[in-house]
Amino acid sequence: MIPEASLLAAHDLRKTYGSTPALDGASFSVHPGEVVAVMGPSGSGKSTLLHCLAGIITPDSGTITYAGRELSAMPDAERSALRRSDFGFVFQFGQLVPELTCLENVALPLRLDGVKRKAAERTAREWMERLEVDGLGAQRPGEVSGGQGQRVAVARALAGSPKVIFADEPTGALDSLNGERVMELLTQAARTTNAAVVLVTHEARVAAYSDRDVTVRDGRARDLEHSA
Repeated sequence: MIPEASLLAAHDLRKTYGSTPALDGASFSVHPGEVVAVMGPSGSGKSTLLHCLAGIITPDSGTITYAGRELSAMPDAERSALRRSDFGFVFQFGQLVPELTCLENVALPLRLDGVKRKAAERTAREWMERLEVDGLGAQRPGEVSGGQGQRVAVARALAGSPKVIFADEPTGALDSLNGERVMELLTQAARTTNAAVVLVTHEARVAAYSDRDVTVRDGRARDLEHSA
């Protein structure tokens, strides 16, 4: 049973690629301000679950509800708009636009959502300061370290004041020290803004920053806290 107060919830999701099931009845929920770690071995379906929750891919069956609306029933254009306005993303390798400066990268989601340049860059600078990369605004992603680049990516994810942040192995390309600092800053900023975080990881030290763990195995999700 999915809690009624959930901000984002999925029930009985199924997704098959060819004859291979990626999700086989997975259910999930996250509340505002909550950090949930989605864990599981490689190939378990955890990234597929995240992509379904974010509206990037559509499950074959099951329901996904965001803020009382059925995400899986929305047209593509509406889901795309939602990803610009309500969702933020942090990926393993940052995926910053190499041709843009770090400041322009952080401001990009706001610019795509129609915010004027000066206002977007002002907000971007504020988030870069909070993520401790405020001195890198004029540099391009190829000119900064991996840890700095990932903090820029977190600033970009937060700049648009998202309600949900999807983080897919956000520390996977970093050493332990940089990884822990990125997680500290990400979770601190998310809790300050009451954003939910869906964190995909296979590392226990990263999952330790979450409020709750959900394990995915063979396409099924099990809430470790609620099933204990």
